[in-house]
Amino acid sequence: MKYTDLNRLGGIGANSSLVEIGQFKYLVDAGLHPKEVGNEALPALEFAKDLDFIILTHCHLDHLGSLPIVARRFPGVPIYTSQPNKTLAPRMLRNSVNVMKRQRKELGIAEYPLFTYSDIDRLRNQLRPLRFERPETIHKNGDEIEITLYPSGHVAGAASILVDHADASTFFTGDILFDDLTTLSGASIPNMEVDIVVTETTRGRTDRPASQQRAAEWERLLNSVYKTVENGGTCVLPVFALGRMQELLAVLHKERKQGRLPRVPIFCGGLGMDIVDYFDQISRETGLIRFRKKIIKELNVQPARLPQRPGKDKVAPGIYVLSSGMMVEHTPSYQVAASILGSEKNSIYFLGYCDPDTPGGKLKACEKGDEFLFEPYDYMAEIKAEILSFDLSGHADRDEIVNLVERMNPYHVILTHGDADARTWFTETLAKFESFKIVNPEPQQTFLI
Repeated sequence: MKYTDLNRLGGIGANSSLVEIGQFKYLVDAGLHPKEVGNEALPALEFAKDLDFIILTHCHLDHLGSLPIVARRFPGVPIYTSQPNKTLAPRMLRNSVNVMKRQRKELGIAEYPLFTYSDIDRLRNQLRPLRFERPETIHKNGDEIEITLYPSGHVAGAASILVDHADASTFFTGDILFDDLTTLSGASIPNMEVDIVVTETTRGRTDRPASQQRAAEWERLLNSVYKTVENGGTCVLPVFALGRMQELLAVLHKERKQGRLPRVPIFCGGLGMDIVDYFDQISRETGLIRFRKKIIKELNVQPARLPQRPGKDKVAPGIYVLSSGMMVEHTPSYQVAASILGSEKNSIYFLGYCDPDTPGGKLKACEKGDEFLFEPYDYMAEIKAEILSFDLSGHADRDEIVNLVERMNPYHVILTHGDADARTWFTETLAKFESFKIVNPEPQQTFLI
């Protein structure tokens, strides 16, 4: 088997893997790098030639974002994915077009948008939904290959992939989470042995203390939120639009039913509110997630009224559940944060990872009393609000992934989707199993496995 990591910068970004085995050449995911702009955000798609099929693991843009470009280049090639992903992908991509159009205007990026609504329509016609745990066999020139999807937790529709071929069986973890969520069951991977495991390494540098288990972190978060609003303050919860917003709303709904949630306004804004409709549809049609739109009504969720002059206009007190999760410039969470950061009654609570170079990451690195610049508004705020982080990651703990790899007993382990120090931990830890050969691939270099 030949394997090429097409993520130009390595790490976590424009995730895409090119695999050649027997008569077949296929691609797993085609993302966009969140920290790059223009064509530099794309994977090295020039390596992708004569594809037989594509597999989409899930609909976060670092895995999905360049798929319309691939579909445009290979208009007859099927894209295998789960039914929820088929529902969610076009909506996520339409939002990406809207963002790129705005960035073309604001930042002068001439190549934006990288794809159009017509490209998304073409991609929609190429999506081939597969049911979980139902193998799909593909034939070519007397050769055959079999694809099986397994639920990987992480987010609605997310799949781990088993690709069986006479030469080798390969298991792609994709982004994986074993813990059950309120809206979604954790990964369901049967006992199996394979030749090759391609694994994410996101949390390789993060050791979760016993005191920070998921249930304890939720309790700490909710108690902090309630303390803020009971003191008359405003609490901003920056969340990822796909998955995290809906999970948080489901948790708040559960708290309301149990009588713990204070009777304060809940405001939502951003792409995540559109995704609510899709989650309701997926829940009704497939039963693969536990979320219904009635939660919004029963919580009396109100559309967030965003400040026209962030930093100067006040916002109504309450709980604000807003995308983006990393508080990217111009998003609802960024705008409201500008207007509440300067009061000690208020708080901003991050539910997971923020890239250090994003506004959210920079804010998390600050101390109370520091000044924080909201550059688009030319507004400098003194940090008086409480800023806290909670470990509610959508990725499995590193030891859980090691246990999965050990159980699968592969000959080769290929590391993906992790920063350099995260991959180093996995390399050193998995090396203790002398039967494994560890491959930490250099971007754009083809490895013969």
